[in-house]
Amino acid sequence: MVYEFVNHFPAILIIFRIFRLVVQHWLKSVVISTEKEKILKALYKNIHQEVIDRCIDGDETARFQLYKIYYKPMYSVSLRIVNNEADAEDIMQEAFLKAFQKINSYRGEVSFGAWLKKIVINRSLDYLKKRKLHFNELTQQIPDISETDNSYQDINLLAINNAIRKLPDGYRVVLSLFLLEGYSHKEISKILGISNSNSRTQYLRAKNKLRELLKKEEIYRYN
Repeated sequence: MVYEFVNHFPAILIIFRIFRLVVQHWLKSVVISTEKEKILKALYKNIHQEVIDRCIDGDETARFQLYKIYYKPMYSVSLRIVNNEADAEDIMQEAFLKAFQKINSYRGEVSFGAWLKKIVINRSLDYLKKRKLHFNELTQQIPDISETDNSYQDINLLAINNAIRKLPDGYRVVLSLFLLEGYSHKEISKILGISNSNSRTQYLRAKNKLRELLKKEEIYRYN
């Protein structure tokens, strides 16, 4: 029996190798299919997807249509950061131009608005850097203010935007990025080149100042 096994060993080895290759190929196909499924599930279904697709195909009419759809909200985002209408308008032209140049890289992992907003915010921050905006290191603790304070939820958004524009540059930028755009203090500190604690203190002072401005306009009332 040992003799027969030895005689058939090469054939058994070949069969084993073929079986291993088949299993490896099957596992690889399963992994690829799973990854494709994850990507497809991750794709964001935009309301204006048809217009976006036409933009990707180079349709100039669709690009103008997309510009009209997103211009106003993106302008508001930029204006909150740079606090200058002329600069915000210039940023819009540059941001949309860059977006259309890079639109083939949009994969739908997030909404198109979120993708475009990131470009707008980055261009706005570039403008601030040109103006050499400086942040003094602030370490003083501000008592009795929580970062999860929801006191502004019932206040008119226009009133808040107007009050934000009256804030000092450092306060306005940090508050806008954290409160309105959803950046973390870690992300803000990296973007602005300041410490994490400075970002938090700037934000807390900005909230304090914003309360004062809204209270002065009789819009905000302390609980």
